[in-house]
Amino acid sequence: MKLAVLGVGLIGGSIGLAARERGGAEVRGFDPDPGTAERARELGVLDLVADSVPEAVAGAEVVICAGPVRALPGLVREALEASEAGVVVSDVGSTKLELAESVASMEQATRFIGGHPLAGAETAGVENSRADLFDGARWFLTPTDRSEGLLFDRLHSFLAALGARPQAIGPAEHDRAMATISHLPHVLANVLASRAAETLVDGERRSEVGRSFRDTIRVAGANPAIWGDIFAANSDAVAAEVDAVISRLERARDLLRAGDSAALADWQQRAHDDRVKLLESAVPGGELFELR
Repeated sequence: MKLAVLGVGLIGGSIGLAARERGGAEVRGFDPDPGTAERARELGVLDLVADSVPEAVAGAEVVICAGPVRALPGLVREALEASEAGVVVSDVGSTKLELAESVASMEQATRFIGGHPLAGAETAGVENSRADLFDGARWFLTPTDRSEGLLFDRLHSFLAALGARPQAIGPAEHDRAMATISHLPHVLANVLASRAAETLVDGERRSEVGRSFRDTIRVAGANPAIWGDIFAANSDAVAAEVDAVISRLERARDLLRAGDSAALADWQQRAHDDRVKLLESAVPGGELFELR
């Protein structure tokens, strides 16, 4: 098969590698940075480097848009306009509703099926691409009422061949779920890191923080440009989750001020039980522990 990858960073590069090594695909790629695209070819991510989006998608059966969230609406629209009938266009962005709405009025919107792989790494860039990055990873697909069934099936089969576990979910449902299990943790980590920086003014005291604290703030301040776009694209859902957490924190504050050890122990037990339910669950909320 012929694949076009638009954007060859870690995710786009890993898609190209996996498609070539596991599916025998011919992969043509485009990146706004010509040096990045050429490096991707040198690393075996791409067979051919294209100078433009139309050149990259020419003859492709599947097109994957792997640009930053802020760039995806324009990139997807360009890919749909440049590709031929019967070509499925998808993306890898972590927010879906805004993107789906941005292309909904297009005649070619029937060929767009949003996607979001729950996979990643601590490192970025095409140099860190891995053919096994998606092994066992959930890959959400967000078709709309207008999406063509045959194209969904083609995309589903393609992603399964990469080692992923594709699953259909509505764009709005996807964004609500990500607000809880992905975006909210970053908000909380940011707040906790800033609060601790204000109160732990002594360098020696900072060195004594426990592992639980370090684990909790691990993602604080992660890639500001990327996360600024993610928060903005899913602002309503994330803000709603913050409101819900504030309500729970207020109840926790009241429990703590009351100082009833039995009530506090019961609160702790309920949190333990909820965590066990998540770990044992087969629904998306339980799969947050699979994020890499």
